[in-house]
Amino acid sequence: MLDPDELLDLAESIKAEGLRQDIVLDTDGVLLDGRNRLAACEIAGVEPRFTTYTGDNPRALIFSNNVFRRHLAKGQQAMITAMACSLSGHSLRGLAKTHGLSRTRISAANVVLQYAPDLAEQVRLGAFPLDAAYDIAREHKAKAEALQEKRDRLTENAPDLAKQVTEGRLALDDAITTLKERQERTRIRKRIAEADELRLADGHTTPPLTLLAEQGDLTWHQAHQQAEQYLAHRESAIHHTQQALEQAAQHWAPIRPATTRPDTAFAREVHASLSPEAQELASHLIPHI
Repeated sequence: MLDPDELLDLAESIKAEGLRQDIVLDTDGVLLDGRNRLAACEIAGVEPRFTTYTGDNPRALIFSNNVFRRHLAKGQQAMITAMACSLSGHSLRGLAKTHGLSRTRISAANVVLQYAPDLAEQVRLGAFPLDAAYDIAREHKAKAEALQEKRDRLTENAPDLAKQVTEGRLALDDAITTLKERQERTRIRKRIAEADELRLADGHTTPPLTLLAEQGDLTWHQAHQQAEQYLAHRESAIHHTQQALEQAAQHWAPIRPATTRPDTAFAREVHASLSPEAQELASHLIPHI
């Protein structure tokens, strides 16, 4: 309701100019819109005019007709607009433009309406500021989105666990823990299989780690440790071998004559004074020496 002074101003206006907008009743005669105008008519001694609402969404009518009132704070107007949008199906952008309200403010009101509906009503009544309600609603939204992300993750990766959660037989956090354990087991076994494949490709003839773990000769944890050790050692060996070859390549120019003339006194004299390790290398580079 308007405060007494504003109500008297409205009564004087109606007395001088008449009632510009009909008072709206529903089909049962219940007042939907215009209680201030009705009260002002009684004060002014003017016979009110009524019209009957025949639509199917009286709440949307009430909200839409009360979005803009000069005695409402911007936060209240934004909340009423968001409520009207939820009832009428109108877009927030359209209502914001119609009523000259900030889209950011209406969006904030919409978040409050969705994630803190108890506070939304307080904002509408002017008992709680929109900005403070929005901060609380954002926290609620973040928690709701985190929960939904967990549910989606379960549905995608573990439908059986998701079903147990839906049926109330398993707590959501317990289901997520079980899923993580499953995924870790899968990751470990995949890593062991990768090591086995490389061991075979590198010419190793020892039994695969996967087979040893399946037979119980190793635990999966032990197999994983050995797989990681092998992969790390292999990567290091490749790196060191590449470095050694790059260093050899830097000195290839003075070596090349011996490789092009392997069956000569020059090549034999070069080979004769080498260390055993260097002689072995030379025998591969100069095969006919």
